[in-house]
Amino acid sequence: MGSHGMNYVNENEEMELDFDPSAPPPFKLSEIRAAIPKHCWVKNPWKSLSYVFRDFIIVVALVAIAIYLDSWKFWPLYWVVQGTMFWAIFVLGHDCGHGSFSDSAFLNSVVGHILHSSILVPYHGWRISHKTHHQNHGNVEADESWVPMPEKLYKELDFATKFFRFKIPFPLLAYPMYLISRSPGKKGSHFNPCSDLFQPHERKYVITSTLCWTIMVAFLYYLYTVVGSLQLLKLYGIPYMIFVMWLDFVTYLHHHGHEQKLPWYRGKEWSYLRGGLTTIDRDYGLFNNIHHDIGTHVIHHLFPQIPHYHLVEATKAAKPVLGKYYREPKKSGIVPFHLIGNLVRSMKQDHFVSDNGEIVYYQTDPQLFKLIGKNAE
Repeated sequence: MGSHGMNYVNENEEMELDFDPSAPPPFKLSEIRAAIPKHCWVKNPWKSLSYVFRDFIIVVALVAIAIYLDSWKFWPLYWVVQGTMFWAIFVLGHDCGHGSFSDSAFLNSVVGHILHSSILVPYHGWRISHKTHHQNHGNVEADESWVPMPEKLYKELDFATKFFRFKIPFPLLAYPMYLISRSPGKKGSHFNPCSDLFQPHERKYVITSTLCWTIMVAFLYYLYTVVGSLQLLKLYGIPYMIFVMWLDFVTYLHHHGHEQKLPWYRGKEWSYLRGGLTTIDRDYGLFNNIHHDIGTHVIHHLFPQIPHYHLVEATKAAKPVLGKYYREPKKSGIVPFHLIGNLVRSMKQDHFVSDNGEIVYYQTDPQLFKLIGKNAE
């Protein structure tokens, strides 16, 4: 490379170093919205339903093949593929919760309950808490999921809690516990209509979802009496665990593990736009289409009303406005193995944030993994 080429690279590196991701962006939310083509906002219920039918047919076909073959050569493949399909079903139910599935609240609710209840997610309970997450993302005090703990709270946690929160693979199995009891420092349950998560007028919705969830549990118990515990574990239990791992893996990496540390906010420094811009897009290779382009997460976070099948186009249109505030995802191979490194590094480094300050970054507990290693001996 010639000297002119070297200078160009150095200038680019200096510009990256000079860029402050916590600085208020030089554009408004309305400018991003204006850059997105109008048809990207249009929700086509038939197109949305076609994805539901596609996923449903695959799930049923996989069950039929697994039962027919009943071979230990096929079961591991079945678990991975079926667990991935459970995750795809979750994403479609998540779209129902955002109202990006269709303009019909009734259709969204019916399809959302069917999809989420089938994988043991309380539709309204999670929908409401997830809405809170979107409305407050990047806010240390008000965000809902995978929120950084203030240093004082972190230091009050017992060793077991720290171990299970930061030692892989345990964080990838956190979702069921989150539904039951939320994150450390927060109280309430997604199943309890009187939880702190919900307003009084939302309680009837939570009761409906908890009832649907209970019906699914009863159905699984009935299947247990018919096919036995081992067959139920093979057909449903292990795919469910794979689904949970997908969910925790994807949701964590959309908000953590970027190569450069990203800010979290408190008080007057936080805004919906600044918080949303700390979300990270990810490339999942083969899985992008399978799990409905959930990796295009920045635009989804800012405008959750956009249907998933328009997110790629909307992101492409918004990038010139976003500039350096949009972080281009690293291209994946067929399988996104590169993201495992992001996860491992983040778990080792991102433990808590300062109790003080309105713009804070994750800090590392240097003693944590020494203690984990010592207790593992």
